[in-house]
Amino acid sequence: MNRLDIKQIQEIIPHRHPFLLVDYIEDYEPGQYAVGYKCVTYREDFFKGHFPQEPVMPGVLTVEALAQVGAVAILSQEENKGKVAYFGGIQKCKFRGKIVPGDKVRLETKIIKQKGPVGIGEATASVDGKVVVSAELTFMVGK
Repeated sequence: MNRLDIKQIQEIIPHRHPFLLVDYIEDYEPGQYAVGYKCVTYREDFFKGHFPQEPVMPGVLTVEALAQVGAVAILSQEENKGKVAYFGGIQKCKFRGKIVPGDKVRLETKIIKQKGPVGIGEATASVDGKVVVSAELTFMVGK
């Protein structure tokens, strides 16, 4: 297994606090897939304004976390080192559950297609084995 800590993730993708939404990568294969985790705490900045009476992680941030995990897979390829992966589209996105403080979110993105700088990843976020978000993410690699 290829594990990455937060410092190693920051060497691959440009995101920084408070927008870096991945705590560690459990495993990845450059150009193929990455599996990461987000450990959600009540101190997350977004909880102050997103349903403070019932804190729920915003769905769009979960999709962003999935994209960041996918970016690790894509940008760890030798030919993409030092580049940036941009969103090209979000398809087939479904929200099936909530993410709340105390959850450890498993983020998995598998690269299913890549042609030149454009590719597609199948992404799922799960908590305790239950899928809470799934989507097909299109990315574009640029400078």
